[in-house]
Amino acid sequence: MKNIGMIAGNGRFPFLVAQEIKKQGDKVITVALKEEADKDIEKFCDETVWLSVGKIQKIIDAFKSRNVDTAIMVGQVKHAKIYSAITMDLRALKIMTSLVNKKTDTILGAVVKEFEKDGIKFLPSHIYLQHLLAQKGVIVGKKLNSDEDKDAQFGFKMAKAIAGLDIGQTVVVKDKSVLAVESIEGTDECIKRAYSLGGENAIVVKVAKPNQDFRFDVPVIGTRTIDTLKNNKIRAMIIEAGSTLILDKEDVILKAKQAGVTIIAM
Repeated sequence: MKNIGMIAGNGRFPFLVAQEIKKQGDKVITVALKEEADKDIEKFCDETVWLSVGKIQKIIDAFKSRNVDTAIMVGQVKHAKIYSAITMDLRALKIMTSLVNKKTDTILGAVVKEFEKDGIKFLPSHIYLQHLLAQKGVIVGKKLNSDEDKDAQFGFKMAKAIAGLDIGQTVVVKDKSVLAVESIEGTDECIKRAYSLGGENAIVVKVAKPNQDFRFDVPVIGTRTIDTLKNNKIRAMIIEAGSTLILDKEDVILKAKQAGVTIIAM
């Protein structure tokens, strides 16, 4: 039995990972991020420590004092929180001031290296949930017509391009035009902005980065995603097969059916 450290952000991701770790007979030692994690996560873990985003030294100390040398980073952390210097300790500030830029991969890559200095190695975020990775094809909903399919192909190319630049991982397209590109605000806000600009029946495309580091920022969709698609009258969502996690898949399919939204893995 090993002690597996988990840094938990928001959403269902941490709950599902905690369950899988315990199924394998290991203990879950969680640092729950005060600004993000659901308080119910405590019920799924062997031990939970609540700390703020940016308290790098305290997170490292919490793991080391509990014999954790293997950890996993799961759940969303809103990227805007990265810029909240109030929550940063000296070790976090040192990391931030040493960066060549403040792109997501640069920041999280530097954080991971800092943990490694103290003997804590991070696992790929999806390692316990590989059975939830999207398989190629139509997951739910009616097939796209010819024009919609062309939009999907166009959007996939655009999304891969912006993901390669580490700007974001989502674009919203309509009539071979990009309505919105995800940046620091996150996927939901990107979709809302697209609807305000281009109206209904747009297509959302969410992909992995071309050289995705699966230790962090793995593409994920869940029931909350479907709510956003429905509320903004999206025609379809395209995700990347083999790289995108579908959390609570049965509920996602049911909700998408009810909302009339197609989901396709490309």
